[in-house]
Amino acid sequence: MLVLAADQLAKYLALENLPYQEPVEVLGDFLSFYLTRNPGAAFSLGEEVTWIFTIALAVVAVVIGWLAARRVRSRLWAVTLGLLLGGVLGNLTDRLFREPGFGVGHVIDFINTPWMWFFPGMSPAIYNIADIFIVCDMIAIALLVLVGVHMDGTRDSSGKNDSENENAGDDETLLGAEGDQFASGGTVEGFGDEFPVADPDAGIPAAERGLPPLSDSEQRAVEAEAEREAEEYEAGRDTGSDNGRSGSGAQL
Repeated sequence: MLVLAADQLAKYLALENLPYQEPVEVLGDFLSFYLTRNPGAAFSLGEEVTWIFTIALAVVAVVIGWLAARRVRSRLWAVTLGLLLGGVLGNLTDRLFREPGFGVGHVIDFINTPWMWFFPGMSPAIYNIADIFIVCDMIAIALLVLVGVHMDGTRDSSGKNDSENENAGDDETLLGAEGDQFASGGTVEGFGDEFPVADPDAGIPAAERGLPPLSDSEQRAVEAEAEREAEEYEAGRDTGSDNGRSGSGAQL
């Protein structure tokens, strides 16, 4: 809204105070004012199809609004798109409400900087406040994309972290998130016997393989038997140690 207000205020002051299509020097060849009405795009291109630019500006404004409402979670992206939307709305307002009629209005341009144009044979562009924000914010969007800042506020990692993330992604794809998800058939899919799965019956006596699991009562009985055998074993070791010490004393 600030960009839109600044653009429309500057155009109002230009219309009220500048002569039409007469140069007014401000800073010599560096900056001058030249009030004109542009029915086309930059450099007055497409003057006969003004309505196309009106539709294009409206579509851009809708897209920016949709992105801001549904996708943007980054302060940088929010500010950048907000300023861009202000510039788009500034020129769209001219297309809709200025002469010669609704939807085919001419955009008010008045800023002239000849030194910024380096292509021979073409006159320098004459622009307005909205154009400045549109160009600058398009550059800002390109920079945000290049440095890896996403609309949701996340950022791309770089260097070593990228390599680690790629490797982690490969491992997850190959073996699953926990590293223990193997394909049915006994090996990792696509690798034959290079990564065999351990035998699930390893350590189980052959006579007991394939038997159904123990019930709770049977499991408790097995545990009690194991504890009893362990106690007897420890008691036997203690008795053996006492006998050994007694024998050594008798010899002394």
